[in-house]
Amino acid sequence: MRKVLYALLLGLVGAGIVHIVVLLLVPQFSERDAWSRLAMKSGLYTMTRIDDQTGGPPVVKSVDPLFFAASCRFDLADGIVRLRSPIDNLPFWSMSVYDRNGHNLYSYNDLSATEGRLNAIVLTPAQMIGVRKTLPEGLEGSVFIELPISEGITVVRGFVPDASWKQAVARFLDQASCEIVDFAS
Repeated sequence: MRKVLYALLLGLVGAGIVHIVVLLLVPQFSERDAWSRLAMKSGLYTMTRIDDQTGGPPVVKSVDPLFFAASCRFDLADGIVRLRSPIDNLPFWSMSVYDRNGHNLYSYNDLSATEGRLNAIVLTPAQMIGVRKTLPEGLEGSVFIELPISEGITVVRGFVPDASWKQAVARFLDQASCEIVDFAS
């Protein structure tokens, strides 16, 4: 009887370990991750609304209905990436940078931005060395986000406290841009 209980306990522990490992590996093998779903909606360097306010199903499900969101995929091998929006009169906005696997690497919001404006530069450490030598014109006041990645996703969220803010937040996200910065200009 003791051997049977030992075998059952060992089997349950082994099954638990296998279950945990499988759950942790699912994102690595999933073909329907956020990167893939965004790739089906738009190309690199294109701000794409990911909330359910676009009329179709949301690209990525949001846990908070009080936020509208837009996202942009980028590849730093093509150059440094700039995110900005000309609108700055929202109750609150935030921006996050994720690696291709969905790990949050950097976040900031309107309270830590210059004049409350979305104006961020995402670049690698090697690209940052070049920027430090001669800051390209027009990048003054930008928030520099130096990350050791090549491909990533940015997500910009705008807070919608009530229905009267829906249009302003939608305009903020619709006018947001995600572009490669040209050093030659």
